[in-house]
Amino acid sequence: MAQVEATTERVIAADAETVFDALADYSGTRPKLLPEHFSEYEVREGGDGEGTLVHWKLQATSKRVRDCLLEVSEPTDGELVEKDRNSSMVTTWRVTPAGEGRSRVVVTSVWNGAGGIGGFFERTFAPKGLGRIYDALLANLAAQTEK
Repeated sequence: MAQVEATTERVIAADAETVFDALADYSGTRPKLLPEHFSEYEVREGGDGEGTLVHWKLQATSKRVRDCLLEVSEPTDGELVEKDRNSSMVTTWRVTPAGEGRSRVVVTSVWNGAGGIGGFFERTFAPKGLGRIYDALLANLAAQTEK
């Protein structure tokens, strides 16, 4: 069983603190950022960064829906880690300054992939598909924070 990784990044014309605060606001801003691939969004505990427990369904493909229950932590400044209680998936959001009034957001998801031929296809196609979903989310984040 091989580890699968998907990484996407974007430079946003807003300071890192503003961008991080928008990402960490699970009860207010985050639902507005989610593209159509996400459904049944619900904050179950907390709602702002560390200590948040959030649920959603992620429709990765027409046949693949992942039921996610995520525990949020902030191990370092500018970093959110979402650990899925229902799978091996861990998503890390890193927001760093990228020059005057700009920030770089890097999102990386890793999980234990399937074995065999199914695992081959998962390792080949899942990172690209998840990358497109995160591109849409980051575009929405830019639209929300570049004001």
